[in-house]
Amino acid sequence: MSLSVNTNQPALIALQNLNKTNDDMQMTQTHINTGQSISTPKDNAAVWSIAQSQRADQSALGSVKMSLDRATSIADVALAAGQSVTDLLSQMREKVISAKDTSLSTSSRQSLNADFQGLLANLSKVVSTASFDGSNLLDGSQTANMTFLADADAAQAITLSLQNLSVGGPINTLTTTDDILTPANAAGVLTRLDATMGSVTQALGNLGTQAKQIDAHNTFVSKLSDVLETGVGNLVDADLAKESARLQALQVKQQLGAQALSIANNAPQIILSLFKGG
Repeated sequence: MSLSVNTNQPALIALQNLNKTNDDMQMTQTHINTGQSISTPKDNAAVWSIAQSQRADQSALGSVKMSLDRATSIADVALAAGQSVTDLLSQMREKVISAKDTSLSTSSRQSLNADFQGLLANLSKVVSTASFDGSNLLDGSQTANMTFLADADAAQAITLSLQNLSVGGPINTLTTTDDILTPANAAGVLTRLDATMGSVTQALGNLGTQAKQIDAHNTFVSKLSDVLETGVGNLVDADLAKESARLQALQVKQQLGAQALSIANNAPQIILSLFKGG
């Protein structure tokens, strides 16, 4: 190799290697700081694109879970109110059975009727207040069954069917004008009351089945979100143990590169010795 003061090839090579080491150190430090081996499209465009797509799905599943949580709350409120309705119907039946006794005095029958009317009014209050976030499945205020998000693309839905338990509705055939002031009236009310109790039980069973389906799907969505998060981590997360070891190696390499560059830069000094007098 010829000696030249104009071109120092060893120094150029040493500088290139040192710059490469510095770049590698910067990348490793970024991996350690972010905890990710792929954090920008520049790191790996294909993998980054896949990870971003999965993150979008995971974010959308958050909205799905929120919708399903709301569905669960609406169903729970409706079921709690429905159970209260069945309890009230049972108490009303007790009053109606008592009112069929032909030996009752007028005052006793009026007392029974007052209790019956109070229970009927209480039933209406329970149904009308069975609301969560402005949604009531039981009072007939909704015009259509309620649907909730079921997947990240909003292409599928899960349903809560309306169960109108209001007095005079399709399920509860009792009316606000019912009374049990006579045995005949009590007999007529009893017939409709027994039919209502069967219909209410069936309606609550349907609602309970749908609520169970929503709970099961909500559990699945939570697991799916966790799996997506793990999958994204497998794609982009850095192995910090390896990155730490790599950083230490690069630090040593950087020091050696700086020393090699220093040696290469001093090489032209040899030329001066060629021109010293004997």
